[in-house]
Amino acid sequence: MERSKTRTKAPDARDMDVGRRIRAQRLVCRMSQTELANNLGVTFQQVQKYEKGVNRVGAGRLSRIADVLGVPVAFFFSGDMSPSLPSGSASTGLSFLETAGAVRLVRAYSQMEDPQIRRALVDLAEEIAGSRGREPGRHGAETRKRARKDGRRARM
Repeated sequence: MERSKTRTKAPDARDMDVGRRIRAQRLVCRMSQTELANNLGVTFQQVQKYEKGVNRVGAGRLSRIADVLGVPVAFFFSGDMSPSLPSGSASTGLSFLETAGAVRLVRAYSQMEDPQIRRALVDLAEEIAGSRGREPGRHGAETRKRARKDGRRARM
């Protein structure tokens, strides 16, 4: 009996997903773990545990986190307000936003007004991602030169 009781309190995949969404939204809000913790009345270590899925987030605490981060509680379960999306699509598609660098990159991209510069950035990022594991060659350098050239041309 006791073994079963302990298991039900242990975090599961859903708890870890909620934690990832808390982290992603916190980063979008440009908020540190300490700032979120202070707003919740907990330590930053507790916020770390929530984000990693080590500790479960209770309903009341999750409601407070949603208030502080400016999203509805449902965000942490569906990723957006559209429950008609196939299961996992929002979570899978946005899982890369778990890092501060990814959030910064997306934020910078969204602030670019020139479509040529946006296209050049995407080309550059895809080239870099595609070249992993291969020796850097002339093609990567050409892509970077083209991105810089497009950026300069667009600003003139």
